[in-house]
Amino acid sequence: MPEPTPLQTLLDTLPQCGQVEWIGIRPSRGEPMQTLESVTVTPGKGLEGDRFKGRETSKRQVTLIQKEHLHAIASCLGREAIGPEVFRRNIVVSGLNLLALKGKTFRIGGVVLEYTGLCHPCSKMEAMLGPGGYNAMRGHGGITTRVVEGGEVAIGDNVQVCT
Repeated sequence: MPEPTPLQTLLDTLPQCGQVEWIGIRPSRGEPMQTLESVTVTPGKGLEGDRFKGRETSKRQVTLIQKEHLHAIASCLGREAIGPEVFRRNIVVSGLNLLALKGKTFRIGGVVLEYTGLCHPCSKMEAMLGPGGYNAMRGHGGITTRVVEGGEVAIGDNVQVCT
């Protein structure tokens, strides 16, 4: 196996451990998000009770966003704060740069997820957040993941890279 490049060494160094701050599901299209204390997560199905109806290979089984980015989005819109349910993501985490998980699998509580891409804002953000909401979220929309190992996730659970 070849020696890793200096850049690859930097990308692979992620000692920080994040924490689950909020969990939400949307039971069906058009319904508001429901806040949960804990949830069962299943490969191919995502969060129990969520409207996700993807396939086993879907890259959007669970969506995550950084708590720190909620403040940035609110600031761009001239607001003090915006509740996590508005952003329509499943899990809010703090203390860990989600973009650093690119190309990695990571554990949240008893669940193992695989980073599959960025979770870009949709046009609904303009309606939810008001004029400029879409642009305020650009670069702050979070990530999409695929469930590798199912289990339970709860508020306060650690988020860290699998070694």
